[in-house]
Amino acid sequence: MESIILQIAARHMRPLLIGLSLIVLYRGHNEPGGGFIGGLMFGAAYILYAMAFGVVKTQKSIFFNPINLTALGLLIALISGLPAIMLGDIFMTGEWYTFFQGTMMELKLGTPLIFDVGVYFAVAGMLMLVMFSIMEE
Repeated sequence: MESIILQIAARHMRPLLIGLSLIVLYRGHNEPGGGFIGGLMFGAAYILYAMAFGVVKTQKSIFFNPINLTALGLLIALISGLPAIMLGDIFMTGEWYTFFQGTMMELKLGTPLIFDVGVYFAVAGMLMLVMFSIMEE
């Protein structure tokens, strides 16, 4: 039995949850939160959508395969440790880079954010993979 209220809520909550997950992802490279919680929020957005519209329609609406997203996340997390090695530090040491230095829009980014992006993709992909397979049965 389909619920119109759940479908309307899912249609509006998916972009909101994805946007909030990206905010949590960016905030987390210096503060608690980050990739893991953001990935859970991203996965939850698609699980809510799958509950409302079904797994098949949800899988058709996404442009990626959850297993590929998980693999990409693991690869990005691994690659985030390489800049430290190239600079002579220990693997996974945080390296920071400043963009637009001396301007009002100075932006400081580092390898911990790249690691968090990898964790974000890995957690979101694995959560979606497990929950879709459970919901299909």
